[in-house]
Amino acid sequence: MAGKRSRSKKLSAASGPPEPLTFFIDAALGRVMVADALRREGLNVVLHDEVFPQGSPDEEWLPELGRRCWVLLTKDDRIRSTTAQRQILLAAGVRAFILSGANLPGPAMAEAFRTAAKRMQRVALGERHPFIARVTPLGEVRLLVRERRGARR
Repeated sequence: MAGKRSRSKKLSAASGPPEPLTFFIDAALGRVMVADALRREGLNVVLHDEVFPQGSPDEEWLPELGRRCWVLLTKDDRIRSTTAQRQILLAAGVRAFILSGANLPGPAMAEAFRTAAKRMQRVALGERHPFIARVTPLGEVRLLVRERRGARR
């Protein structure tokens, strides 16, 4: 009687855990408070000015975020409300979280994103992208815009 072949219980690279998310912090959110709050929550964070020159137009860096599959955090509501900006973001396949209450002080912005961190991770991993979601000052997350055609995971 032939013995049964045992199957490896190791996961292949293809079925392993997903790459950790990288959250890209737009220059409008500052350089310290939001980044530090999210890093304390265990998130991978990249600051705008670590990768792009100050004052770079959105048209230059949004497509690069899409290529790198980074998640955008911003308080720039023009990205959602201006047709051209929104089209660039969606065409680039970006997942974006926009903080409402753009006039909040730094500590309040940091607290809103810190409170929303787990929900942002769930949305970023669970929703087809591109998308635009809102983060409220209380850390609530609400999906606003989803692009269905040609959407990818």
